[in-house]
Amino acid sequence: QVQLMESGGGSVQAGGSHRLSCVVSGNIGSTPCFAWFRQAPGSEREGVAAIASDGRTSYEITVQGRFTISKGAAKNTLYLQMHSLKPEDSGMYYCAADSGLGCYGGGYWPSTRGYWGQGTQVTVSL
Repeated sequence: QVQLMESGGGSVQAGGSHRLSCVVSGNIGSTPCFAWFRQAPGSEREGVAAIASDGRTSYEITVQGRFTISKGAAKNTLYLQMHSLKPEDSGMYYCAADSGLGCYGGGYWPSTRGYWGQGTQVTVSL
């Protein structure tokens, strides 16, 4: 059984930095992709950052240069390092994963039928 569990959410001042973690357990399958999504109240969920099985990364345009997605040395932990945070970065952040065949957008993004965590809240205030 695959499980994803996010941690590290909290309140941050604008301009600050914060890091989210996601521990992945279970067998996702071959050539998995991983990503962070976020959803603000009243908005649709959007992809923030993704990493393909070969290590290529993709970022939503508003976070490029500020956020970095990475995998831990043991490959069972996913991170999202966030810098220069803005109030519009606030939302529930979800960790997601999918096997290779389920990854879309050039092999970066897990599908809704993939594996998802429960989310962790990030609030950025002025």
